Amino acid sequence: MSHGAGLVRTTCSSSSNAFGPGAGAGQPSASPSEGLLDPDYPRTHTGLLKVAQMVTLLIAFICVRSSLWTDYGAYSYFEVVTICDLIMILAFYLVHLFRLYRMLTCINWPLSELLHYLIGTLLLLIASIVAASKSYGVSGLVAGAIFGFMATSLCLMSIWLSYKISCVTQSTDATV
Repeated sequence: MSHGAGLVRTTCSSSSNAFGPGAGAGQPSASPSEGLLDPDYPRTHTGLLKVAQMVTLLIAFICVRSSLWTDYGAYSYFEVVTICDLIMILAFYLVHLFRLYRMLTCINWPLSELLHYLIGTLLLLIASIVAASKSYGVSGLVAGAIFGFMATSLCLMSIWLSYKISCVTQSTDATV
């Protein structure tokens, strides 16, 4: 049994040339801005926000990692949360930078990013609160907790942007 080919459009993967360069006879090839790398993404608000999040998470991790710990459980949890969050933000950054969302259309990327930020921000907030309460005046641990809170606030901004992209935009597209 064969099913007809269908076209699934999301807000991220919609373009005038849905099947890539040279998909049909007589179609013009893609312009240089339609290539694999998106040179404009690092200068967008979301790209800059992701870079700021990665930098603050890395600084928080380094501050805690290079300090003397007073509570092993609290700071190992903080390290795990910051590194996992950093890796996921880097993954989403690379997905947007290399336009992988065009090739992997089976994933709703805005919704995936929203869910990641919801869960990651909650875990980061908990880790930062625990790290701040267990720091006992050790300057490196205090700095790590402060950068954890800064990363949490940056992630809250990303939640708002992801919500606007995934929920508000798609709900207005459904009514049209």
